[in-house]
Amino acid sequence: MTPSRAAGLRALLVQLVRFGLVGAAGFAVDIVVFNALRLTVLSPEVIAAGPLLAKTVSTSLAILTNWVGNRFWTFSRQRQANTVREGAEFFAVSVAGMGIGLACLWVSHYVLGYTSVLADNIASNVIGLALGAAFRFSLYRLWVFAPSRAAGWRHPEPDGIQSMEVSSREAEPAA
Repeated sequence: MTPSRAAGLRALLVQLVRFGLVGAAGFAVDIVVFNALRLTVLSPEVIAAGPLLAKTVSTSLAILTNWVGNRFWTFSRQRQANTVREGAEFFAVSVAGMGIGLACLWVSHYVLGYTSVLADNIASNVIGLALGAAFRFSLYRLWVFAPSRAAGWRHPEPDGIQSMEVSSREAEPAA
């Protein structure tokens, strides 16, 4: 393996770890808010669509948490100069990812009839989260924070981690 390839793989691994840690923070927000709402004001005994509404609110707050973490840490070297466009794209991908989790919850709760708090958590916070996370990471990396879209926007990494991009000079072996 060439040194530039090894550096690229290391950078990808670091990015995946950071994505996971930011996701863990978002997950904590999501699960706490979801269960607080699901067990109180948005209980299915109070509002029939309560679990779906609780999940929508909790995931929206988690999306905001994740955008800040991913913009300023996970994908900090690839963020766009146009914050509004980047934010709109991030939220579009996140809402689509939220749709995956909501679909899992809907199928479990309303189609299959698994209506317990545990079943709702497994459907939305395990199955839906795993499927949604794979979808979101792929689109964040390939579209929202794509290195090719970060033209002109660079700042040094505080911990010395190098960018995912390898210039043509770095990719060529030394003569």
